[in-house]
Amino acid sequence: MTGNGTAAEPWQLVTPPGSSAYTMYRDDEATPPALVCTVGSTKLSYDARAIDDLHAWLVEKGDWVDLGAADEQKSAKEGTVEAWARASDNPLGGWYGLRKGYRGRFGLYLPPLLEALGLAELTHDPRNNRMRARPPFES
Repeated sequence: MTGNGTAAEPWQLVTPPGSSAYTMYRDDEATPPALVCTVGSTKLSYDARAIDDLHAWLVEKGDWVDLGAADEQKSAKEGTVEAWARASDNPLGGWYGLRKGYRGRFGLYLPPLLEALGLAELTHDPRNNRMRARPPFES
């Protein structure tokens, strides 16, 4: 991963299948602090708590979880990362996406960031990718 996660030097990321590049940076001046994702000319934003909250959920799950990426207008498959990011019983009590109409695709754009930060492992297949919390390093 290149970039340091600021607006001036955003993280350069690639979707799990490797089909699209995008950038993401952390905006701590936003209310709430946000992760701003730019895909082409489209900007999506997610609550910055998503990094820690998703990692904690993956640790709790203890195994591979389907990503299940879907647009906001489409239903998310139960038990997936996408469904968790919309669920009323997640730590936010609902959507991690902040921009109405663009709150979906959490399961596509957040997992590569967690992988790049060393918090998770991802599969990189053409379809149906999964992720899990990265096992602790052995000493």
